[in-house]
Parts: sequence; C-alpha cells; structure tokens
Amino acid sequence: MTHPRTPSPARSRAAVRVLTLLLAALLSLGTVGLVSAPEASAYTWTRTLREGSSGADVRELQIRVAGWAADGPSRTHVAVDGQFGPGTRAAVVRFQRAYGLTADGVVGPATHAALNALEDADGSTRHFDFAEFHSKDGAGFSGGKVGSAEVRENVRRLMYKLEAVRKKAGNAPITVNSGFRSASHNAAVGGASNSQHMYGIAADIVISGRSVSQTIGYAQTSGFSGIIRYSTFTHVDSRAEYPAYGSASYYWAV
Repeated sequence: MTHPRTPSPARSRAAVRVLTLLLAALLSLGTVGLVSAPEASAYTWTRTLREGSSGADVRELQIRVAGWAADGPSRTHVAVDGQFGPGTRAAVVRFQRAYGLTADGVVGPATHAALNALEDADGSTRHFDFAEFHSKDGAGFSGGKVGSAEVRENVRRLMYKLEAVRKKAGNAPITVNSGFRSASHNAAVGGASNSQHMYGIAADIVISGRSVSQTIGYAQTSGFSGIIRYSTFTHVDSRAEYPAYGSASYYWAV
C-alpha cells in the first residue's frame, strides 16, 4: 500500500512564500478587492491644551473650533493667534457640548479625537472636499487675489466653520454653490471688484431642508463676519479675520 508523501517543513514554507507573493501581485493589480480605503492622517496633538497655552497646536485648535464662536447672534470670531485665551476656551466648551464631551474647556485626548474625526486625509474636512470650492471656470485655486496655496489654506479654515454650521443644522448636508473664484470667473459672474470669493474665504451655501433665515441664524453664531441674504442661498465669509485683504469690518446684510 502506497502512503501519501508528507511535505517537508522546508517545502511547506516555500509554498507559503509563493502563495504570499501571488496574493501580493494580485492585490497590486487591483484584481482582488481586499484593499481598504486609506485612513485619515490625524493631526498629532502632543499635549493637553488649556487656557494659558500657546503655540502652533493652539493655532490649529483655534482653526478647528472657529465655528463655535458664540452662543447667539454675535459679531465675534475666534482669533487664530496661537494664544489660548478666554475666547478660545469658550469656543472649546461649545464644541465639547455639541459633541457630547466633558465641557471643561480643557483639550485632552477625548477632545483631540473629536477634532481629528472632522479631518480628512488630504487636509479637507469630513463633510467637505476641496473640489467643491474650486473656481467654476476650471482654474482650481489659481488666478485669484492670492496664491493657490494661500487659497487652499483659507478654504481649509472655512471648511471647519462650515462643519460647525452643519452640526448646528442637525447634520443636514450643505451644498456649496460658489466657493473660490478666479478673478476672471468673478468678473464673468458680476462679482464685486474685491469679492471675498477671490481669496478663498467665502462660500455661497444652501443647507438641505433649512431656510435662508435658518442658515443665517447658524452663521451668526459661527464666526462669520460677512453674511448676505439672497432669495435661495446665503453668502458667508470671514472678511474681518483678513484685514490685509481690504475688508476688515463686519458686514451682515441679513
């Protein structure tokens, strides 16, 4: 009687290596749908932040809680200056309350995690993409009043305010009708000669299931210094935070 031959340990290891290489090749060709989406790259918070802290991480914190500037309609905004003062603490407390965290104004691991849950791998935010804010003439973030890198960073900051508006609206989706505009596109649509859209600090928005009046109400608590009512959409911008752009005063035409 012939007995089946038992593979040697060396042959078994070789077979495993071959199978591993074959699987890797198939994955690289995209023929096996086992590759998961890349995870968002989380900001590295290295310490607990509280009133009195200062530095680049405080500045990033201020960008992310800028949409929590007030409890009611108020012409105020969170200064992005890297100094953790009373205004920043108050915004942190509002953010913490909104996300079910201990509202103590101290930014520790739980708050770090909530802040990072709002970011996406490419630097945009959870519910907004950079492409939504591209100039409608195909210019992307080019051809405006400032360079494309500056526009992109301005748009990123704008996104965090809009994340706050979305949260206040019960997580209702927001449509961006117009974000950044190149100078030529702004002229083509009849925009103001120094439109905030050309700097990447403005957006014309519609919130699903919410009226223009409701949208204005959310914007008035979210640090927006420019708010303009239109019949079917709302214009929001952050002009007071960018005095170098030439429009430092608040303008609420609501």
